[in-house]
Amino acid sequence: MGSKVLLVDKRGKKYLITAKKGEFHTDLGIINLDELLEKDYGDRIKTHLGQEFRILRPNIRDYIEKMKRGPQIVHPKDAGIIIAYAGISPGDIVVEAGVGSGALTIYLANAVGKEGRVISYEIREDFAEIARKNIEGIGFSDRVEIKIKDIYEGIDEKDVDHIVLDLPQPERVLPHAIESLKPGGFFVAYTPCATQVHRFYQALQGYREYFSRPQTIDVFAIEHEVKKECFRPRTMNMLHTGYLTFLRKL
Repeated sequence: MGSKVLLVDKRGKKYLITAKKGEFHTDLGIINLDELLEKDYGDRIKTHLGQEFRILRPNIRDYIEKMKRGPQIVHPKDAGIIIAYAGISPGDIVVEAGVGSGALTIYLANAVGKEGRVISYEIREDFAEIARKNIEGIGFSDRVEIKIKDIYEGIDEKDVDHIVLDLPQPERVLPHAIESLKPGGFFVAYTPCATQVHRFYQALQGYREYFSRPQTIDVFAIEHEVKKECFRPRTMNMLHTGYLTFLRKL
C-alpha cells in the first residue's frame, strides 16, 4: 500500500491516515496500525471493540476533503467544470494564480499528469506554505511550482496552454495573457461576485480582437436525500460559489 490510506467506518465516516506502526484512536475503538501494514486495499480491519473499517486507496477528492486549509478552496463542482470546459489534458502547461490552500492546484496537477506542469502564482507566503505541504502530501511536487509573485505585474512563462485565475481582478491579467497564452489556449477566471464579472467584461472590450466570445457559467450541485418514504433535495445544499468565465486565445 501507499503511505496514505483511507479508512471508512460503518457510518461512512472517512479517515485519511498514514500507514505506519502505532495506534489510531476513533470513537469506535482503537486500530492497531501494525495490522494495517499487513493488509491491502479492499481489506477490513477491526478496532479493539470489534468495529470494522474498510481500507481503501484515497483519491484526490478524499485528500482535498481532509487536507489542511487556510483560505476558502475552489470546490469540486467548479474545478471539474474548469478542467472540462478548458479541455485541460495530460502534458499541458497551466499557469494558475491565487493558489490559496492548493485545492484547485491539486486538481489541475492531476489533470496535466506527470508530463505536464502547473505554475502557481501566490503573493502570500503563508498561503503558499500551506499549499506546498498539501501538494507534497499527495505526491505532486514534481509537477507543481509555486512562485511568490504578483501575477498582476506579469507572467514569466510563454507558450502556456491555459491560465486559470482565482483573483478579485482577473482583468488585470489580460494583457499578460496575450503574451503568454498559446493560440487556442484558455483564460479562465473564477470570481465570486457578479460585479466582478461585469467589471471583467467591461475591461475585455479593449482586448476582444485577441479572444473568442466569452462564456460565463454558474455551477450548482444539488445533493438529494433518498429515503424509503421521501426523495427530496437536502435542506443544506451548496449552490452558488463563484462565476466561471472562459475565454479562448485566438
